Amino acid sequence: MQRTYLALAGLALAGAGLPLVQPSLAGAVGLFQGADVEEERFAVLARPVGKNDWTLLVLEQLAAQPACWAPREDGLVDPALNRFDFTGICNRYLDSNGYSLRVADEDLGTTYRLRVQQVGSRLELQASSPKSPTILVVGRAEVPVRDRDGFVSLQLEPGWQLKRRTYQERALTHVYFASPTSLEQLIARAGGGQPYRPIGVGRPGTLPAVGELDPRDDDTLAAGRSGRAIALQVIPFTDDNEDGR
Repeated sequence: MQRTYLALAGLALAGAGLPLVQPSLAGAVGLFQGADVEEERFAVLARPVGKNDWTLLVLEQLAAQPACWAPREDGLVDPALNRFDFTGICNRYLDSNGYSLRVADEDLGTTYRLRVQQVGSRLELQASSPKSPTILVVGRAEVPVRDRDGFVSLQLEPGWQLKRRTYQERALTHVYFASPTSLEQLIARAGGGQPYRPIGVGRPGTLPAVGELDPRDDDTLAAGRSGRAIALQVIPFTDDNEDGR
């Protein structure tokens, strides 16, 4: 894992026009730093894909004009940069090559994946890892209407902000969704710090709270998040000895 990360880091530096270095394994964790950005120059957007899916897109305004995006009257965002040559005017960050998660000054791009997930009428910018069942919600938005040509503006949750990846104080074309809070605290706040209890374990006649559901049960978890009632199958009681009386 460390060798793979160093190889990718070297490619990123070469692609950014920076001198290729061979850092030691001990310094690999601190290879990159995060610098503050003017967040009003950025737009964090959810782009509709197909009938139900969404992808994350981050736009950056480099020059004052023309505008790279513009709000629409219906509450969506118009990606105006698609109608002109935006070279030197706008930056686009389309995937994990352009953005990643950074928590407590530690890069988590190799272990956490960012995605936009629809939950009822809302969108959530989620960070998830195969090493943890707990989903971290980084941003949210209401969906006013679905339009393939209109993007949804995502608002970051309190404590999250955009930062720019830097190397030896030189800015790179990569942004972080960053939080100063430790990963352990973020997981605990998201409900991942409580012990898991299977459905049905607890006081008789009560349903478990959403935080007690098995996080691997996607359908049940989605139902709990959207606020919909969870239908339970009612099985009539029969006495096996009734016929023998």
